[in-house]
Amino acid sequence: MSFRGPETIDVGGETLEADVCIIGSGAGGSVLAAGLAQQGHRVVVVEAGPYRQRTDFTLQERDSMRELYQESGGRSTADGAFTILQGRSVGGSTTVNWTSCFRTPDSVLAHWQSEHGLTELTTEALAPHFEAVEERLNIREWPESKANPNNQVLYRGARALGWDVGPMRRNVKGCANSGYCGMGCPVDGKQAMHVTYLRDAVDAGATVLSEVQVERIEHRGGQAGAVLGRVHRLGEPQPNGPTVRVDAKVVVVSGGAINSPALLLRSGIGAGLPLGKRTFLHPVIAVLGVYAQDIHPWYGAPQTAHSHEFIDRGPGKIGFFLESVPIHPMLAGTAFRPFGAEQWSLMKDLKRIAGILVLHQDGMLPDDIGGEVTLDSHGRAQLMYPVREALLEALLPAHIAATEVHFAAGAQTVITGHTRSVMMKNATELPVLRSVKYGAMEHSLFTAHQMGGCTMGEKGVVGMDHRVHGFDNLFVVDGSVLPTSLGVNPSETVYALAHRARAMVGAAIK
Repeated sequence: MSFRGPETIDVGGETLEADVCIIGSGAGGSVLAAGLAQQGHRVVVVEAGPYRQRTDFTLQERDSMRELYQESGGRSTADGAFTILQGRSVGGSTTVNWTSCFRTPDSVLAHWQSEHGLTELTTEALAPHFEAVEERLNIREWPESKANPNNQVLYRGARALGWDVGPMRRNVKGCANSGYCGMGCPVDGKQAMHVTYLRDAVDAGATVLSEVQVERIEHRGGQAGAVLGRVHRLGEPQPNGPTVRVDAKVVVVSGGAINSPALLLRSGIGAGLPLGKRTFLHPVIAVLGVYAQDIHPWYGAPQTAHSHEFIDRGPGKIGFFLESVPIHPMLAGTAFRPFGAEQWSLMKDLKRIAGILVLHQDGMLPDDIGGEVTLDSHGRAQLMYPVREALLEALLPAHIAATEVHFAAGAQTVITGHTRSVMMKNATELPVLRSVKYGAMEHSLFTAHQMGGCTMGEKGVVGMDHRVHGFDNLFVVDGSVLPTSLGVNPSETVYALAHRARAMVGAAIK
């Protein structure tokens, strides 16, 4: 059994039988699929996106956005304030992420235990799962000596300021250091799901269906039954191909923090449960620095340094962390908002520009409720994510921190992502940042990390075993179960939780 795309699905519709049907092939679904298939279970994985491999990756932004991202890279919050970069292909976001890997911080696990009752998620209990996925995905520290000029800016600036800074761990093997991770790895150096765990699953007998949009899950009396979907060919606005039905003993939802709660809502599942609530992002702002020397921010491993100097800003304040951002032409032209001569100047100087991201750790304060996933009038997912007071307060110090790094690293000019960009020539101009507005629609806000919406906990959507409350055979295994954001890139946390969930889901197959 192997990968199957829309061209291999019978035009009259098709019914498959499985011990377990997993909806989604990203970090959660693929790790789970491999384990269950290797246990001898009949596994069917259903993925809405297309199957693409290294020979298909053109390394052109226009192609990768259309083929590998949700809504062709145009997914956003309902008000348009946040751009949401999320993968949509076999392998999910692991196909296009920048390979940054962190274990869940001990402080976050402690918070989950004390505030959300997740007493089983201890550092000690998760250690073997982290170790297993780190071995399979070759997660290793990327040496500072290999850092590209873009990441060297963060190293150099943070150290000049006396701030915490360190190397990133990455899930790569045979990395060509090209810098095109966000467009799919052309050499399979990135240990994404479609070349690792999902391949393991297929080798053990699993079936993977691509370009099949799951529309709903049939259920009755606390039992999930069939998974119902239709072929949704790339480029078509709506699913309009043959129908697909998977009759399964166990159903697992692994579509991510936006798609998973939307599917359950569309299926009429979870009455009385907080479905879609407590959805958290890592809200991100970016600040650019223009340097005298060439940076070529599109070349080299994209994200290899990080600073957590400001992750704990004290009681009542949202913490944030700093990372570098690769800058390719289309991303630069759309994420930043200058027009006319100002935009021409930005693009002309692109080879001398470095980017600093500031990611905010939403969800850790007592009154943090994040956003909410609901359905629009067509049954499609939509996310409301208001910029609450605590996040609004953090946006100014975040801009200041990124600007200070650039000037400490030797930038000639620093540019913010405001609708009317703030341009500063030296650190004495920092006070101008206090005179401009912050928040929704005032400057670029975006995220590549979505968490929550099907939160784990007694008062959440799923229990400690990932089983949906009130169901015997329905599970959620992806980043939507996280009760807060993490303060680190989330992929390794999802890998580890999915590895832990293998035994629990397997035990439910009868």
